[in-house]
Amino acid sequence: MSQILSIARPDSVRSVRLDTDRGTFAAFTAAPPAPRGTALLVPGFNGSKEDFLPLLPGLAEAGYRVVAIDQRGQYETGPASTAPSYAPEDLASDVIALAGMLGPVHLVGHSYGGLVSRLAVLNSPCDDSTWASLTLLNFGPAAVSESTRERLRLLLDALRTTPVPDLWPFLRPEDGGVPEEVLSFLSDRWARNAPEALRLAAEQMITEPDRSEALRGCGIPLSVVFGTPEETWPERAAAAMARELGARYTEIPGGGHSPNVYEPEAVIKALTSFWDA
Repeated sequence: MSQILSIARPDSVRSVRLDTDRGTFAAFTAAPPAPRGTALLVPGFNGSKEDFLPLLPGLAEAGYRVVAIDQRGQYETGPASTAPSYAPEDLASDVIALAGMLGPVHLVGHSYGGLVSRLAVLNSPCDDSTWASLTLLNFGPAAVSESTRERLRLLLDALRTTPVPDLWPFLRPEDGGVPEEVLSFLSDRWARNAPEALRLAAEQMITEPDRSEALRGCGIPLSVVFGTPEETWPERAAAAMARELGARYTEIPGGGHSPNVYEPEAVIKALTSFWDA
């Protein structure tokens, strides 16, 4: 689960709705007067655009227009369109549609958002008219670690019999230092998850194959940014993936699974130095 310390939205960040031929997506955006590029940020499992709030002002100050979305089935995007499908391939098609409207984009996928972003690149023409680059943020080459697979199996069992909102007491952060307004937001965000989106995402993270060879063949600039310590994907697996991809690898000690929240300045530096290059 993504982690958040504050839901305060800086004045430079606007809330928008993005209309595409795939549906309408809730987003945050920030931009300098004359951007030198555009970045599209895709959140992970049970995540949302709020996960990227610590990054948006700094990325805009560095000269980039940034757009962070709620994926289909998440928080304020909801189903996005009539008769929605929440399969990873369909979420990837959403990202392709958004990139087609905004592009070319520096695509950044966090955790499960990395899985979806990788699929988006693989399922579209690998050219610089759509993708300026791809960064995988705390994402590994294939299925999640065994301990995480076990937790996801427990969640899948619970989803068969229990409404999503009723599962919140079992997922509520135990840290007593989390502000009450953040806890309220997290509870509301969890309750708005589409059950089918949660189920399909969990199943995919348990079974995802290694697609590194195909991704390397796309020829777009690649980077891996990885906060540690991390339990969802082993650090050594992410580092090995970066080597196989020929990607820039940046480790962020103390970032944990959400370095965008715990070490945002380090993530901003890693992203902008990669994009600038």
